[in-house]
Amino acid sequence: MRVAIMTSDPRVYYIASRVLKENKIPFYSLKITDKIPFDVEVIVTSEKDSKEIDFPVKIIVRDETFIDELLLKLEGKKKFKTVFIAIDPGERPGVSVVADNRVLEVYHLKSPKDIDVIIQLLEKYPGAKIKIGHGAKRHRVMMLKSLAKILGEDYPIILVNEKGTTPRVGGVESWAIQDIVASINIGLREGREVKIRELIKGDKVTKGEIENIKARSRILSGGKITISSELAREVALGNITIEEAIEIQKKRMRWENDPRKRR
Repeated sequence: MRVAIMTSDPRVYYIASRVLKENKIPFYSLKITDKIPFDVEVIVTSEKDSKEIDFPVKIIVRDETFIDELLLKLEGKKKFKTVFIAIDPGERPGVSVVADNRVLEVYHLKSPKDIDVIIQLLEKYPGAKIKIGHGAKRHRVMMLKSLAKILGEDYPIILVNEKGTTPRVGGVESWAIQDIVASINIGLREGREVKIRELIKGDKVTKGEIENIKARSRILSGGKITISSELAREVALGNITIEEAIEIQKKRMRWENDPRKRR
């Protein structure tokens, strides 16, 4: 059989069994307490149940895309010739997995520092390469600095000219769809491979960048806070987020206005 569905979650069982049948993959249906047959190579389960299953190869079912990971395990080789984890940098980056010009997964991250999904995708797709758009420099640098802490500054990244990758989309939350579609288009484009260190080095920040960031801080704080030029420079360099800079500025203002300090 090679595959067994082992879960107490009815939804997970329904998705897994349907997808396996569609792909003509035979499987065992097991309870969490059942003994695992000797010929099982992969357990398909839920995230909750996986913690209770003592088995070396487990695949968590979140949606139908689990089949791609399962086929990789069963074939014992790379299913795809090329796999790219493509990123559209910005305040809330769009991320997609593009394999042989096919879109496997898409995500919308909370911030440039929200890189856990990317690290998980690198583990899920061994040999995958990261592509990132050349725009939104401040957010791009911040994301790459976060990645460098885990992957190292010598890790190769494919830099892609993202001009024209973001479509016009109408409707509710169109901005989220735009970020995701832009990441897909970035994944489909050719780019130039460089090391992370080449994309995060340098400390040149223009006066215009600093003023724009200070103006942005006023907007985000509802007109109550304008961060200092020093903090705006740190934001421009990708060392801190603008939200973190606003919080630092708030603390400074509270300290400066504390009457106990003047005693």
